[in-house]
Amino acid sequence: MTKDLPTSPLEDVADVTGAARLSVAPMMDWTDRHCRYFHRVMSRKTLLYTEMVTAPALVRGGALYLLDFAPQEHPVAVQLGGSDPEELAQAAVICAERGYDEINLNVGCPSDRVQSGCFGAVLMENPSLVASCVRAMIAAQPVEVTVKCRIGVDDQDPEVVLPDFLSQMSDAGVKRVAIHARKAWLKGLSPKENRDIPPLDYPLVRRMKEQFPHLHISVNGGLQSLDDAVEFIGSGLDGAMLGRATYHTPWDILGRADSTVFGAGDPCPTRIDAARAMMPYIEGHLSAGGRVHQVTRHMLGLFAGQPGARGWRRTLSEGAVLETAGPELIDAALSHVLAQAA
Repeated sequence: MTKDLPTSPLEDVADVTGAARLSVAPMMDWTDRHCRYFHRVMSRKTLLYTEMVTAPALVRGGALYLLDFAPQEHPVAVQLGGSDPEELAQAAVICAERGYDEINLNVGCPSDRVQSGCFGAVLMENPSLVASCVRAMIAAQPVEVTVKCRIGVDDQDPEVVLPDFLSQMSDAGVKRVAIHARKAWLKGLSPKENRDIPPLDYPLVRRMKEQFPHLHISVNGGLQSLDDAVEFIGSGLDGAMLGRATYHTPWDILGRADSTVFGAGDPCPTRIDAARAMMPYIEGHLSAGGRVHQVTRHMLGLFAGQPGARGWRRTLSEGAVLETAGPELIDAALSHVLAQAA
């Protein structure tokens, strides 16, 4: 059985900085509140991020529901998108009032929709504007403001661009940065291609840590395993941020993260325990008017590579769309795993 999930927010910046040794990257359409709760069942220590929320949606659109999260999700960070310092400051105040442990500014997303709003990776071309944004966000509220960036965009020279960018972020008061170790090609590559095609430059990220030893620097991009994370941390970087690998193989990354990375006890003994720990959460979600699929779609990879995984995925995928589906669907899906283990 899993231990009860904690419900209190972090007490100070040192706690969230410690959690940033290992983090799950913000991923659109994936790291929603149900995904984060599922990840928290497996790791109490790992820092979790929301999907990107745009400042205009909060300030002008009043879409505060985008900030909903369960208290058990702490330590949890919100990622904001935007390029207007005043609007981002207002959005940061709203996020701080909602109780987030960190507020992160997106300077890495390469999608056309984000570019048209003049934020995301395109902001790598205007570091002084980014500095103005984070300076305003920091001044407006007490929660730590961080940045997630690329090493550059298009024809920029990362060896020149990234040090200047980090210097300006540091001068603006930022103490923690997550660097996706690829360029973003804003012209000619899709967002999906931008996650795979531009070459990774991990040595550059390591050199940035040497050049800016006072900054807490996490590496992102291309990490596939918990061993990868441990290797980067052991090589002198302060943290490792994993995205798709955590989503598709959550247990492989998070199941032993607390003991391996943080030297703490792991809260969940087995994958089966992790699955069953979600049943009360699903019941509560249904009572609030939700659907099972909204939760279980994030759980498909729990048994990745294990006997019975195909039956687990099929049962969840086919059963969750039924109007009668309830928490018992987890037991039905687990039957395929248990049958293989017998």
